[in-house]
Amino acid sequence: MQRISLTEDLSFSQIAYGMWRLDEAEDTSPAAVQAKIEACLEQGITTIDQADIYGLYTAEAILGAGLKGTSLRDKIELVTKCDIVVGSDRYPDVRVKHYDTSPEYIKASLDMTLKAVGVDHVDLLLVHRPDPLMRHEETGRALDDLVASGKTRSVGVSNFRPWDFSLLQTAMETDLVVNQIELSLKTHEPFVNGDVVFLQENEIAPMAWSPLGGGDLMTGTGPVQDALAAVATRDGVDAAAVATAWLLAHPAGIIPVLGTNNLTRIKTFSDALKVDMDRQTWFELYSAALGREVA
Repeated sequence: MQRISLTEDLSFSQIAYGMWRLDEAEDTSPAAVQAKIEACLEQGITTIDQADIYGLYTAEAILGAGLKGTSLRDKIELVTKCDIVVGSDRYPDVRVKHYDTSPEYIKASLDMTLKAVGVDHVDLLLVHRPDPLMRHEETGRALDDLVASGKTRSVGVSNFRPWDFSLLQTAMETDLVVNQIELSLKTHEPFVNGDVVFLQENEIAPMAWSPLGGGDLMTGTGPVQDALAAVATRDGVDAAAVATAWLLAHPAGIIPVLGTNNLTRIKTFSDALKVDMDRQTWFELYSAALGREVA
């Protein structure tokens, strides 16, 4: 599997495993978590995507239990995110869901992540959502400080538009190396609204969350599903592999974040590399998603 370079000494696998619903698995035991990670590693998938908010602040600890006493941490790149605050056991006094990009919150959140996962650093820390009240000078300085401290090797953002990204970057010495955005055959507007072009222009890696459209591309009916099924039959894979291959074919170097608790499905993530995604196949799928031929 190819690698996507983020910095001089950090690269990610071409596909990442997302642990958004790790807490919802029937089996959340350390052995079950280890089996999922090992299934990824067997395919060359080394990048694991987490966030403090996942599982209402419980998923990171489930991952930590799986890593404890193993050598798996040394074989993966760990991504996490912060700034979404929800009333919970962790934050019992919170009245309303909100974002917090204050230095105090960001630094405290990462410290809680490190404790929950049982590690001394993460490989990438993302600001999860654009915060209308972000003081970009303070947030940028906090992110720089965390890189300098060694608690994270790199920093980036998630769900930022180009102007949000640029504003934060102006206040930083460290490069923001990733923007994780929603991107799929179902949500394809970023290919034409400037989001992906901005990332290409600035050599920033796009990570794609919900690359299977929240499952709709697999379970729904319509022209897109029909087009995916035709390519899947042709290449001897499933529709998920085709939808993933569609993103991988883009020259921006998109890293799809695939998430499932089904071990059998995890073992097929790399089937996307078997798909012959030539230009016409790519546009057949894109045209189906648009509901028309390109102009």
